[in-house]
Amino acid sequence: MDENQVMVKAQNNQDGPVAPLWVRRPEALHLVAYSVAALVFTGQIAAVILRGSDWPTVLSVLLAGGGVALSWWRPWAGLVVTSAASFAVTAVGHDPLSVWMMAVLVLFSVTLMGKQPLAGTGIVAAFFLGAFMTLGGFRGGAIVGAAALFSAVAGGSTGAALRIHREHWRTLEERAESALATREIEATRRVTEERLRIARDLHDVIGHQVAMLSMHLGAAEIGLPEDAESSRQSLVSARSSARTVVVETQRILALLRLGDDISDDEALRPTPALSGLGGLIASFESIGLDVHPSLDIPAGFVEPSVGVTVYRVVQEALTNAYRHGEGAATVDVRERDGRISVTVENRVGHSLGGSGSGSGLGLVGMRERVESSSGRLTIDSDDGRFRVHAEFSPLGAVVR
Repeated sequence: MDENQVMVKAQNNQDGPVAPLWVRRPEALHLVAYSVAALVFTGQIAAVILRGSDWPTVLSVLLAGGGVALSWWRPWAGLVVTSAASFAVTAVGHDPLSVWMMAVLVLFSVTLMGKQPLAGTGIVAAFFLGAFMTLGGFRGGAIVGAAALFSAVAGGSTGAALRIHREHWRTLEERAESALATREIEATRRVTEERLRIARDLHDVIGHQVAMLSMHLGAAEIGLPEDAESSRQSLVSARSSARTVVVETQRILALLRLGDDISDDEALRPTPALSGLGGLIASFESIGLDVHPSLDIPAGFVEPSVGVTVYRVVQEALTNAYRHGEGAATVDVRERDGRISVTVENRVGHSLGGSGSGSGLGLVGMRERVESSSGRLTIDSDDGRFRVHAEFSPLGAVVR
């Protein structure tokens, strides 16, 4: 599981506290505010019509309703129009309380959307205070004026406070998701580390013991008398089984190292071995590298684990020859004095250097792989030629 998948899982987690509806659906409060403002406007316009109020009063109330509607699309413009309507209603001598309420509701909605609360409150308060001072005071005197200013401040402050609380809640949710994702990533990392530890243990313990078992079986086979054909066949079968254990262990190691990133086809794919060297060389020739191979290894001479290392060494050396060398590359793999000798040589190009192959090995990785098979690796560059030479015991014993 990669990091993106972990983050998606964290975001979909439903175990944490559920946010209030107005946090999850902030438009709900806007709908409530506009619904109340619409009810106030409906009641106010019905009242002025039923009372037979003059046209200036009706137009002032209509102006307030239009400001409320405008604020849905143009918050600042709607707020200014509604606040100006409160001034106009007061100027024509109509009771301004209902229009003030509409202006305060619009102010609440505007500040709830994240607009500047001080600016919005200042606009509403300026029109309220202007009407009070210019027109000689509201009915009820200073108490009504103070209440009007307080309602403006309360509307703006409430909207701003709810917005801040909503943002704080969202910040807490993001932190919770991040913490959950971090725990998931840490758990995945620990599982990966445990897989690698198991893989190392399998390689170091089982691989070594099976190689020793195969070596002793081979020695026992050599020491049998000529007439013990039945015992010899049993030992040959036992050695074959030991090789199979090595191959299957390598597949298990691949599963442990790659974990969820390896497909079923890759897990079941045969491990590269000496028998695949011809195909490997052909693949490089198909992309334009001139390779002169010389392969002479007796069948069954090399343990599978050593054969895999030989294959990877040739693969990495040819990759470097293709990327950084010039001209033809020679590949020589043969049995020499009871050992496996691998030599890959090519002319040095202009940008010679270690390079990772498709398996992720560079020259350093090549050396580590050879040493893990108890082999010996020599890399040198003389007279314009780059040479990789490795030696192995066919049974994986240490090369002196």
